[in-house]
Amino acid sequence: QVQLVESGGGLVQAGGSLRLSCAASGGLLSNYHMAWFRQAPGKEREFVGGIRWSGGKAYTLYGDSVKGRFTISRDVAKNTMYLQMNSLKPEDTAVYYCAAKLGVGVSADMNQYEYWGQGTQVTVSS
Repeated sequence: QVQLVESGGGLVQAGGSLRLSCAASGGLLSNYHMAWFRQAPGKEREFVGGIRWSGGKAYTLYGDSVKGRFTISRDVAKNTMYLQMNSLKPEDTAVYYCAAKLGVGVSADMNQYEYWGQGTQVTVSS
């Protein structure tokens, strides 16, 4: 089964950027539908965005709160998924998790994802 490890979190000022990485081992990312979720203190885990591959092409889906600011991509050679976060806001502060699922399509429902990383903290100061 695939193992996922996130990295790249940290402290950044509002308006700044960060890039998170999700390195996979034990399986190829292209065999899974992948997603990023985040969870702020006292809040439910929230869908950030997801990516799937079909016919050699990547298809992405984003949550409304990050659309236009965050971008998901992957590096096939490194078997790694990325989350580029621009124009960060204090409300983006959360622990960010990557997740993987089999089956059909990307889903915003966290319960459909079988595999999770341990999370990486992102803190955006105002």
